[in-house]
Amino acid sequence: MADDQVSTADTMRERADESRLKIWLLIGANRLVVTGVVAIVFFVLFMLGSLLEPQLSTLLQERAVIESMFSATLTAIITAVTLVVTIGQLIVSQENGPLGEQRQRMSTTMDVRGYITELVGEPAPADPSAFINSLVNAARIRALDLENAIEGTDEDELANEIQEFVDSLTGNADTVTDKIEGASFGTFDVVYAAMDFNYSWKIFQIERIQDEYEDVLDADQQEALKELRRSLVMFGPAREHIKTLYFQWELINLSRLILYVSVPALLVSGMMLVFVGEQTVAGTTLGAENLLWVVALAFTFTLVPFFVLMAYIVRVTTVAKRTLAIGPLILRDSQR
Repeated sequence: MADDQVSTADTMRERADESRLKIWLLIGANRLVVTGVVAIVFFVLFMLGSLLEPQLSTLLQERAVIESMFSATLTAIITAVTLVVTIGQLIVSQENGPLGEQRQRMSTTMDVRGYITELVGEPAPADPSAFINSLVNAARIRALDLENAIEGTDEDELANEIQEFVDSLTGNADTVTDKIEGASFGTFDVVYAAMDFNYSWKIFQIERIQDEYEDVLDADQQEALKELRRSLVMFGPAREHIKTLYFQWELINLSRLILYVSVPALLVSGMMLVFVGEQTVAGTTLGAENLLWVVALAFTFTLVPFFVLMAYIVRVTTVAKRTLAIGPLILRDSQR
């Protein structure tokens, strides 16, 4: 079997086969930084478009046009705030329920924690980053046990494949461990690190090896493969659980942040509607009418709630898309 069929690109960026800058903008960067970048780009393009088209520049300084622009943004902001409040209420409603359902949730959670405690050999950590890291370390330890179990086998092809597989897994585990160290929940770092552990491909390789070498694997080697598969299988739902909690956390933060920025955006829209006209700001700056600068700045500022929404939703949807499948399913063409 060819080497590229045993090991593969492990980190999320390598599997995506996309530029570091694109991944950083989509999910890696602080969302407020992304909001600021989008706002600056929008402002610059707005001014360039206005300066390159003199008729547009003149049109944007008319009182009727200013009223039309900012009355529309006023309505849009109120609508967006209503939508965000609805999203927040939907998230909160998921946490409500009768006592029996809450008890069932608690019972299921404790059963899973007990299983993970047995799997990792110590009490399951309460911290999300340590929780994910314990499962990654469990997989690393079982991979080394598999390496020891395969020593002395007469099947050179099996030994080579196992060695390559173990090297790939331990290298991937080290990358995730380094990335998740010191990460705290509430930031994207925990989920980002968990996305870098390519557990689904590793489960598939174990199943393939078990099937292909069924006749030559002894009992100890079969058991080592089984234990390694068990630790990798548990990583899938653990990652999905942490991801779900992060989504809820992030959407709640989004709701609060949009409410905060909507108030000054509404204030600016109202002031532009009431106070600003053709004669409000006279003169020119850098070759452009001062009124045009004021309109461009105010219009960009009133759109900040939408830029915030875009920055957060882009990250959430990108993460959701890249973690759609649970288990050994390969959805991206770059990994097939």
